[in-house]
Amino acid sequence: MSAITITPVTITPVTISPVTTRAERGEWVDFVYAANAGDPNFVPQLRSEEMEKVSPGGNPFFEHARCELMLARDGTGKIVGRISAHIDELALTQPTEQGMGPGTGNWGCLEADSEAIAGALIHAAEQWLRGQGMARVLAPMSLSVWEEPGLLIMGHDHPPTVMMGHDSPKMQPWIEALGYAPAKKLVTYELDITKQFPPLIQRIIASGRKNPRINVRGVDLAKFDSEAAIILDILNDAWSDNWGFVPITDSEVAYTARKLKPLVKADLVQIAELDGVPVAFMMTLPDFNEVQKRANGKYGKPLIGYIKLGLWLWRTRVRTMRVPLMGVRKTLQSSRMASQLAFMMIENIRTNAVANYGSSRGEIGWILEDNQGMNSIAREIHSRVNKEYMIYAKAL
Repeated sequence: MSAITITPVTITPVTISPVTTRAERGEWVDFVYAANAGDPNFVPQLRSEEMEKVSPGGNPFFEHARCELMLARDGTGKIVGRISAHIDELALTQPTEQGMGPGTGNWGCLEADSEAIAGALIHAAEQWLRGQGMARVLAPMSLSVWEEPGLLIMGHDHPPTVMMGHDSPKMQPWIEALGYAPAKKLVTYELDITKQFPPLIQRIIASGRKNPRINVRGVDLAKFDSEAAIILDILNDAWSDNWGFVPITDSEVAYTARKLKPLVKADLVQIAELDGVPVAFMMTLPDFNEVQKRANGKYGKPLIGYIKLGLWLWRTRVRTMRVPLMGVRKTLQSSRMASQLAFMMIENIRTNAVANYGSSRGEIGWILEDNQGMNSIAREIHSRVNKEYMIYAKAL
């Protein structure tokens, strides 16, 4: 892609160019820290992790995706914005009625110093997608639907939990002014996990524990790879009919397992078995962002980051637990058994989180706004929506 020059009336001429070198990739990553330095709820992530995320050969997303990273510079050469434009080949194979499908590309990772710069970056991303044969865009996706999809539109007043995105509230009107219409809302729920669940839910859980066909257990960390394979297999089956679904590859299973292994606690990841066969799972992660937030700008120094990680792993108490993923095999979905298994896993995790890690707060999600089953479960345990993310669509 050749450089694109624009001259908005209200700003100095800006040049948008593709990232072509490792040094430019580093500048692209670093800009997110500078752009959000004044936001008290922004949580800087380890720079090495962010570099790997956008590097072919590092993130297996690139094994089935085309991606163009772009930087915006003003007349002095100063970086004033960034964006990614990408096409997931696996997403192109999905049914159109499930959100993705043929001709659908994405952009994400948008940061900009002004509305005019944001508009220029989005225009450049759209131009690249059209050049790749795309006719429609779903955005923002940073980068995969399995990473940080959607723009934060509610909940800017508190930090995100581990593996969740955070955006400036100024982004929403900027994006919507360019003709982007809401396609799907994602929500997260929070709850006080020190409180017992309502009596009805307790009776459902007690009934399940008396059922000899049901066994709910924690994962065996000595068999981490095989346990991860079980979880990802259930996930691909459970989510296959969901809006926005893209299958997870074997490479991504291995990559995700390696990334999450330092965060996984055996008693916080539950697998439910029916007649000895794994049919459901619930993954809960301690909120590592609580430590990242205290890094105080030292995100750019890998050694300090890893020391912080080591201290966190040694320290057993953490306030917040996040449930990023859960799934029940399709053969059981919409059944009473599915809800019962979910409540049983949640209760095991809740009691373990409070007793073993001193936790007091839980966050569940993201959840699709129209996923009636999961939204109902969240409400039944007296959770409340604390963040909303929006994925937008636009014809190219």
